[in-house]
Amino acid sequence: MSRPSARSLGKAAKEGPHPGERARAAERETSPRPAAGRQESLGPRRYMVCDHLLFSSAGSAPPGPVPVGLIRVYSMRFCPFAQRTLLVLKAKGIRHEVININLKNKPEWFFKKNPLGLVPVLENSRGQVICESAITCEYLDEAYPGKKLLPDDPYEKACQKMVFELFSKVCVPPLVKDSVRWQKKENISGLEELRKEFSKLDEVLANKETTFFGGNSPSLIDYLIWPWFERLEAMELNECIDHTANLKLWMAAMMKDPAVASLYIEPSTHQQFFRLYLQDSPEACDCGL
Repeated sequence: MSRPSARSLGKAAKEGPHPGERARAAERETSPRPAAGRQESLGPRRYMVCDHLLFSSAGSAPPGPVPVGLIRVYSMRFCPFAQRTLLVLKAKGIRHEVININLKNKPEWFFKKNPLGLVPVLENSRGQVICESAITCEYLDEAYPGKKLLPDDPYEKACQKMVFELFSKVCVPPLVKDSVRWQKKENISGLEELRKEFSKLDEVLANKETTFFGGNSPSLIDYLIWPWFERLEAMELNECIDHTANLKLWMAAMMKDPAVASLYIEPSTHQQFFRLYLQDSPEACDCGL
């Protein structure tokens, strides 16, 4: 049975590359390139500089201090938790650099940043380190000026955090379980469970009578839960939202958001990553490059 594309939600899919792919292509054309010889000085492939992105795996030298005026995020391109932090950085226009950690071949120095060896991790120019995705996102919103993603009103802020708790406790566990089953080519069970939990989120939007969970524009809660919805098509789980009119409209609106579009990865690339990651391939984190 064919399943609807996430990009076709709310309107017919257009031909040509996704806006996020076009944006990244334009950025590659306009971004300053690393100085000549930089890559060689850091060793072949172990620690590669690529348009403000650093790729690091076992055996790489630890990075130097974070430059003043920047914040550094240790990430992994396919991690939904790290994507939360990147979305907030993009949405707030915060100048940053990214070091992508190969989670299948982690450098030893990374465990000094986070003893658990997990991403995302933030590090500022004072050497202060912040871990855990939701904590990094709230830190960025409080520490940096510009658009505020969390409301000032204590009740509205509490409402966003309650939606986040709902999503984290009732939606993320079955999504993680079904993503593993998909990778192993096992029958995905619990689809009815997911439909039921997505119905709860749909009801939240219906009660708010707004396009986004935070109001009329994306806020912190929208960015915190979006990464999992980007992966629904790759995991062949779009049918779980067929009955959620408000949630589908929310997804269509989120796809138009500049921060979301700039980080968007095609479902086929997500699927390629899933397959390589399941095989414990050290190339999994680099697939699609």
